[in-house]
Amino acid sequence: MSPVARHGGPDAEDVLGAALPLEYEDDLNPLMDRIGDARCVLIGEASHGTHEYYAWRAALTRRLIAERGFSFVAVEGDWPDCRRVGRSVTLAPGAPADPRDALEGYDRWPTWMWANEETAGFCRWLRARNAEVPSRERVGFYGLDVYSLWESLRAVVDHLAEHRPEYLDTALEAYRCFEPYGEDPQSYGRNASLVPDGCAEEVLALLAGLRRQEPRTVHDPVEEFEARQNAEVAVGAERYYRAMIGGGPDSWNIRDVHMADTLDRLMDFHESERGRAKAVVWAHNTHVGDARATDMADAGMVNLGQLARERRGRDGVVLVGFAGGPGEVVAAPRWGDPMEVMQVPPPVRGSLEEVLAESDLHRGMFIVPPEPDMPSFLTRMLGHRAIGVVYDPDRDRRQYVPTRLADRYDALCWFRITSALAPLHLEAARRGELETMPTGV
Repeated sequence: MSPVARHGGPDAEDVLGAALPLEYEDDLNPLMDRIGDARCVLIGEASHGTHEYYAWRAALTRRLIAERGFSFVAVEGDWPDCRRVGRSVTLAPGAPADPRDALEGYDRWPTWMWANEETAGFCRWLRARNAEVPSRERVGFYGLDVYSLWESLRAVVDHLAEHRPEYLDTALEAYRCFEPYGEDPQSYGRNASLVPDGCAEEVLALLAGLRRQEPRTVHDPVEEFEARQNAEVAVGAERYYRAMIGGGPDSWNIRDVHMADTLDRLMDFHESERGRAKAVVWAHNTHVGDARATDMADAGMVNLGQLARERRGRDGVVLVGFAGGPGEVVAAPRWGDPMEVMQVPPPVRGSLEEVLAESDLHRGMFIVPPEPDMPSFLTRMLGHRAIGVVYDPDRDRRQYVPTRLADRYDALCWFRITSALAPLHLEAARRGELETMPTGV
């Protein structure tokens, strides 16, 4: 993806006129007003390795939880890993007393995406806050992603063995179907492309059994929900890996639809169990920003932000994006390689980032106004930088998604200079999943 427009002249006056300050947490007040009564706030990031994006996203989330009663945080991460963190922040029996210990356990590449000091600091704050309220009011932490096929299958088998032995044989059949592939998604994807049904029948039978409600079941509703979600992950992952080998937009769409469906299930569960549900979502801009305002739509791609708006209405959802200029980022040169601190070059000509940088605005926030008459940099199609976990600074010009800012987000936070995230691990483990598109996001 590359920029599709060159700005026709200096936009500095328009940029400075539209910018709101972003130096202190109180500067988020206008954004809090814009969020209002929305029940879903999706907060993005322009890379998976930039300190400013993670730190300010956490600051906004703290305020949403403390001041607006948001009930859970859902991130672009795997369900099993995030549930270990979630158990820690909600003070579940037997869970680590320090959420940082749970985050240290992340071993799926790219580990730095969530195993970092910025996320650990937020989760420690969340646990401390949760310790002061009744258990029913504690704010959860969940993963929306689709990658954890084998981990989720094992979790389902363990749950059924203890609570629903009548479905255990079905779960074991599904697990045995995947065993020959040695927890290698590429191996499964290649073989499933030759046998189109793959293990789909087995995982669908598993899910059908878990979806079936039985009046005599009196188990912990949280455990029941987690088991069903692990089965949903297994179904989604099986479809994702089969589609990944074929290329095209199908695998991307399977993944984002799965994340949107998981968000819906979490909202329904919290509504039924606690009488309220308000969600904060953390994910890359390419998932958060409405795909219809980018060239992703022309490629047949949908995303989480688009689906959330379609399902819950524009008034019920607020999308917040991030953008930055040159500086540092944590990423890897190739899929599965160890992480590096890389230098991000100045933005390319014709990009949104160049327009913002030329104004000399150090940092600021833009809230899309309701009136149609707005500065042209909000409505023109401009390239918007998207750095994934795989990044080559020498090919930075390929990292731009053509974007109409006013339609893609409800607000944007800008940082002229960026700094690197602080990973918990010195080096990423070399175990991961198939690369998705756009590259590494």
